[in-house]
Amino acid sequence: MLNKAEKFKKVILVGDGAVGSSYAFSMLQNNGADEMVIVDLKEDHVRGDVLDLEDVLPMTSPMKLRYGSYQDAADADLVVITAGVPRKPGETRLDLVAKNARILESIVKPIVKSGFHGVFLVSSNPVDILTTITQEISGFPRERVIGTGTSLDTSRLQVALAHKFDVSTQNIDAMILGEHGDSSFAAYDEATVEGRPLRMVAMEKNISDDDLAQIEVDVRRKGGQIIGLKGATFYGVAISLMRLSKAILYNQNVVMPVSAPLTGQYGLKDIYIGNPAVINASGIAKVIEEPLSDNEIDKMKKSAKQMAEIVMAAK
Repeated sequence: MLNKAEKFKKVILVGDGAVGSSYAFSMLQNNGADEMVIVDLKEDHVRGDVLDLEDVLPMTSPMKLRYGSYQDAADADLVVITAGVPRKPGETRLDLVAKNARILESIVKPIVKSGFHGVFLVSSNPVDILTTITQEISGFPRERVIGTGTSLDTSRLQVALAHKFDVSTQNIDAMILGEHGDSSFAAYDEATVEGRPLRMVAMEKNISDDDLAQIEVDVRRKGGQIIGLKGATFYGVAISLMRLSKAILYNQNVVMPVSAPLTGQYGLKDIYIGNPAVINASGIAKVIEEPLSDNEIDKMKKSAKQMAEIVMAAK
């Protein structure tokens, strides 16, 4: 009998835009699954993308790749949702949530109806709020609905700190927590550089609190900067989706900051927010309560409050 790591692994990708196609390419390069079915309203585009992607199969992994429909989710292990619309000039976050919530409903309901009983992985924005809505629409246990959360923000923070401290990104242990958005924050009080407390190393290198605060601001603005220069961001979140997918499909017990459902951590519950969690074949195996400082706990609560208000207003 095959165990969880050996069984045939099938992924449904919903949304074949820049993020979706980058994710599919990353999965092919990293032996991510045995089969991937791509679903999108733009049928010709998906068919063309499948033809383009399958050309790399002989040089990467022998994945079965095809265009399909929501009914293909019946025996899938994982559904990855990248579909959604971006925010337009003059549009409020509530407007964006309302539009993408309607899109989610049109996706999630038929997938659940197909008999799907795997894990939902969401990257559509605003990701924490849409992950919350996906769980509510699906009725799935909270641990089987995950969002990419602050995994991308954390990568951006690690890159910025590596530049500032002149070390490899591999030697930075620091995370962005809270909402994937304006109310996120850098958990500097627990961060380390080359295994030593970040704030201690910062003092030695004459890196001030103002310098660290500016890095935090720059990390929040980086997505907008990339969009302004090239129209969209997709490589970072695609790799994040790939890593999370493999953790689920191969039962890897990977710790990443994701849109995680809080159940009392930091005095918060009934909301998804960027926080580290253990990811494996069951989805979210454990939500980790970080030993945050009082100031950081206040920031986490403020972030959660802002998101909860938007979720309630969208209902």
